[in-house]
Amino acid sequence: MKLTPLDISKQQFKKVWRGYDRVEVDTFMEMVGNEFEDLLKREKELREKVVELETQLKDYRQIEKTLQQTLLQAQETTGRTYEAARREAEEILREAEAKATRMLEQSTDRLSSMHNDMMQLRGRRASLLARLRLLLTSELELVKALEPGLDDEPTGIPAERESVDLGGLLRTQEDDNAPRQH
Repeated sequence: MKLTPLDISKQQFKKVWRGYDRVEVDTFMEMVGNEFEDLLKREKELREKVVELETQLKDYRQIEKTLQQTLLQAQETTGRTYEAARREAEEILREAEAKATRMLEQSTDRLSSMHNDMMQLRGRRASLLARLRLLLTSELELVKALEPGLDDEPTGIPAERESVDLGGLLRTQEDDNAPRQH
């Protein structure tokens, strides 16, 4: 049986001869009833507080779970982002290395082509100088041959040999030394 404060306050005892002092018992019972009422109020308040705290605890657990999920998602996103950035950096590096290799190959090819052109130009220059020397030597010999007898003496050189077409010789030399297309 559950006791209430009212049950304690209204409790009646049998009257016996030489029993307890009725006023003292009633006063004590009233004090017990009041105390019991206070305890029940306190119990009710504590139960309400427990319910409130359990609700808060449930909310906090839900928040904790959400935070853990968010943290896990953030870690996964960070991992994916890092991996994507690493792959992108590797791709950029591969492209840069390929571009550098192509540029180096092109530069090497161009240098080789320029070296070949320079060698051809040196060959043409040497050939032109040799022909020019030959021409000048021949003209000098012609001048020497003509010097002693400038007045009407026969030189012993045929007339067609006396005039040399320098322009024609130079054009012939230029045609021979013109760059050849590959």
